Amino acid sequence: MLRDVAVVLDERFRRLVISSARLEKLAEGCRWAEGPAYFPAGRYLVWSDVPNDRMMRFDETSNAVSVFRAPSGYSNGNTVDRQGRLVTCEHGHRRVTRTEHDGSITVIASHYDGKRLNSPNDVVVKSDGSIWFTDPAYGIDSDYEGHKGDSEIGACHVYRVDPQSGSVSVAAGDFVRPNGLAFSPDERRLYVADTGATHVADGPRHIRVFDVGESGRLTGGDIFATCTSGLFDGFRLDEAGRIWTSAGDGVHCYESDGTLIGKILVPEAVANVVFGGVKRNRLYICATTSLYSILLPVNGAKTF
Repeated sequence: MLRDVAVVLDERFRRLVISSARLEKLAEGCRWAEGPAYFPAGRYLVWSDVPNDRMMRFDETSNAVSVFRAPSGYSNGNTVDRQGRLVTCEHGHRRVTRTEHDGSITVIASHYDGKRLNSPNDVVVKSDGSIWFTDPAYGIDSDYEGHKGDSEIGACHVYRVDPQSGSVSVAAGDFVRPNGLAFSPDERRLYVADTGATHVADGPRHIRVFDVGESGRLTGGDIFATCTSGLFDGFRLDEAGRIWTSAGDGVHCYESDGTLIGKILVPEAVANVVFGGVKRNRLYICATTSLYSILLPVNGAKTF
């Protein structure tokens, strides 16, 4: 029951959970489950099992679990664009791709300023068609989540792909290891996690927030929240602008004012989440070796 896994830290969280709901394990056997993307038209979820170089599929109508794609280019983050197409970050090929409706693959971004990207990690699509992604070096640090190699760019940035020209530009360049990212429901703010603590002593383990201006120009970048357990990774927002983010002990929920109001405890470190289900009130959770879900009395922000 949820009363065994929900931690209420602020009374505002109490109405966001239901005591009779339960955390369900839907699949297991992954090495590092990541990048969940929900397809409402087919009522299925696709996620990455990064070290196993495959993508998995969960059918919401039958609970069937199958391999969606293998090899996957050591895929990590995934999202669904406004046309219902899968957009994927591939560590192995050091690129961002789109899977067309006929199954063919289109390369969205592989280089910046003539140099290969590091290993794109997470990706979102804005309503104007621009594609935003983070590019830390986790996929080239070793052969575990990609192919060991050198950074040609020599830094880890947040990038924006222009919807008309397809040109790739640096949206934010002052990160140690940019990771998960998501827009607010009105797209006026962009939240980006920095997991630099994996590489720098006392490094960042926080989420920053930027104001989004004309043509994608970012300003601000203040720290929104600092993780209290492990590291933030991937996250999503609900309709009210609350952040539901991965953490070392489960899923943490933050109000839009930056207050940690509650947690959903998960028995494995969480990497990423996404809202799904026919009403966008089923929170899917990628946690280390497994896929979980829980029904909530809140709805995810509409992104399609």
